[in-house]
Amino acid sequence: MDYEVLKFIWWVLIGVLFIGFAIMDGYDLGTANLLPFMSKTDEERRIMINAVAPHWDGNQVWLITSGGALFAAWPIVYATAFSGFYWAMLLVLFALIVRPLAFDYRSKVKPEQTKYCDWGLFISGIVPSLVFGVAFGNLFQGFGFNLDDTMRSSFTQGFFSLLNPFALLCGVVSVSMLTMQGSVWQSMRSGSPIKERATIVARMSALATIVTFALAGVWVANLPGFEVVSGLVMNGEANPLTKTVHIADAGIWLANYTKYPVMLIAPVMGFAGAIGVFLLANSRLHGLTFTCSSITQAGIIMTAGFSLFPFILPSSTHPNVSLTLWDATSSYLTLGIMTVVAMIFVPIILGYTTWCFYKLWGRMTAEHLNENTHSLY
Repeated sequence: MDYEVLKFIWWVLIGVLFIGFAIMDGYDLGTANLLPFMSKTDEERRIMINAVAPHWDGNQVWLITSGGALFAAWPIVYATAFSGFYWAMLLVLFALIVRPLAFDYRSKVKPEQTKYCDWGLFISGIVPSLVFGVAFGNLFQGFGFNLDDTMRSSFTQGFFSLLNPFALLCGVVSVSMLTMQGSVWQSMRSGSPIKERATIVARMSALATIVTFALAGVWVANLPGFEVVSGLVMNGEANPLTKTVHIADAGIWLANYTKYPVMLIAPVMGFAGAIGVFLLANSRLHGLTFTCSSITQAGIIMTAGFSLFPFILPSSTHPNVSLTLWDATSSYLTLGIMTVVAMIFVPIILGYTTWCFYKLWGRMTAEHLNENTHSLY
């Protein structure tokens, strides 16, 4: 298999991991976003929590696997991104650490103290939802870094500069679409009255996703972007210092949709899925509604990836060292071994995950909660 093909395969696979995280852990994050607001009693909050309880810890594996894949397939990207976004990553990490503490201690603390666990769960949902979107927003504007001859990175951009208007809009897109995922899951897996409230929230968050996604698209069309002029080697040694990149005029991020029209399927999926949720949320077709919401997660992430292609991490201060999928990868041998391992274990993981959902499927109701008081959160 050509080195170029392996590089492209891992660009696709890492994208699939991000999509898997948005779909699977998205309904956990979305549920956490809604927990303090969509429930009125402790029993209702327990219904919402236990609707995601069988799967929340397993769903985080998608994020861990994404980080591991970044480290192995794109080591320069991993080192640069995790150093440059250090405080943002720590913020996400601390928020995710709060989640298991809130889940496990909620049923052990005094009744008047459960509110702290509930707000802990909210923080564990809203912070990652926002930060992930802000991170994607900054990719379109480039990040202030440079690489020396030994590939050591240096940075000229601080944490608060990441919180610019466009990036914050992308954060709102992320919060909206993950909240939609959580509300659709609650309408499918929770009993009354959470189910009825969740359908209302699903329609509202679907509408918010449509509007903010459209606004972000218009903004991207008016953003200057990056373009490789020369020196990019797709099938040779991975070296980001050999190419020439310049900052292009507004609209360059949409050029791929003209060059590769098939990529238009991504924004179509993003809008069509959210429209489907808006139209179907009040129906009994809960499975189809969740499918539509999942299509939105995939479509929006694919839209970002297709627009940036082939860039992974552009540099706003030193464009020539911008990292692309062609020149920021591991060796041919590493990618080859990883591909074989993925071919073996990914089907096993997907099969096991499907089996878990099959065995643990069911709607969480107040009656079930009261009958299993000692085995549920």
